[in-house]
Amino acid sequence: MTPKSFSIAKTFDLEGIPEKLTVRGYTERTSFVPAVDPAYRFRKELLSDLLAWHMLGGTEGLYLTGPTGSGKSTLITQAAARLNISVQRVTAHSRLETPELIGHYALVNGSMSFVDGPLTIAMRQGHWFLLDEIDLLDPATAAGLNGIVEGAPLVIPEKGGEMVFPALGFAFIATGNTAGSGDQTGLYQGTLRQNLAFLDRFWMVEVGYPTAEQETMILAQAAPTIPEEIRKGMISYAAEVRKLFLGGQIEVTLSTRTLVRWAKLAEFFRPMAAQGINPLHHALERALSFRAEPESRSALSEIVQRIFGG
Repeated sequence: MTPKSFSIAKTFDLEGIPEKLTVRGYTERTSFVPAVDPAYRFRKELLSDLLAWHMLGGTEGLYLTGPTGSGKSTLITQAAARLNISVQRVTAHSRLETPELIGHYALVNGSMSFVDGPLTIAMRQGHWFLLDEIDLLDPATAAGLNGIVEGAPLVIPEKGGEMVFPALGFAFIATGNTAGSGDQTGLYQGTLRQNLAFLDRFWMVEVGYPTAEQETMILAQAAPTIPEEIRKGMISYAAEVRKLFLGGQIEVTLSTRTLVRWAKLAEFFRPMAAQGINPLHHALERALSFRAEPESRSALSEIVQRIFGG
């Protein structure tokens, strides 16, 4: 891969950044480089943390923590997309074991061959390894990754103890809804308290929901035909729903992803207004309300009635 310097201001479409500030990436795009979402808008404060970690070599792990749908993984994949950085992405679960990450023997062209797993591929080829929902991982399995996170070689017992040394560019990134200390709120079922020695190997970055101003810009781009006052009401609605969610009063939340889905559906269903159907309410049910419990649906309905009326 041929290294390339990218202007931070131009690459990430940020104002107030000197043109001379650059970040390293690559000239070529591989099949593992995420697709660019042209509508994605970077938050300067979060991008600053990510690029600082990247420019310092990514020799320690990076752990992004925050509520569901706040954009943790998307920040990583969209930054990688613009820098032509390949990403191996895995979603953790309680039964995930290290061999699933390292690889396994499989029948290939009539004979048994060892097939590298996503972690091994990332280390051999210098990719970013992104482990989503890491707080669902069994702490014993996570602790087995201690050396990998800080750059130690990977040992493959199935191949006679072969050692895979991390290629230039390899880095370990994790995301989770908790900071690895377990869930005290009851909002994230299945999350587990992680080993302190494992967590000590990571930079920690807290990712909250975008500000109202940022979400206003996101909605204006995602659903430009919706009137500005309606978009502002949708953002106010999202803020109230999130407050109830974080307070443990309802079991669903309205992430930026869901907010955009609601806006796009509302645009699509606008013609239904001629049939006496409120497109905002109709779209909200399909974007969010139908996955809520009956009591939560009542609360969601009350808020939308108060903000938008019938």
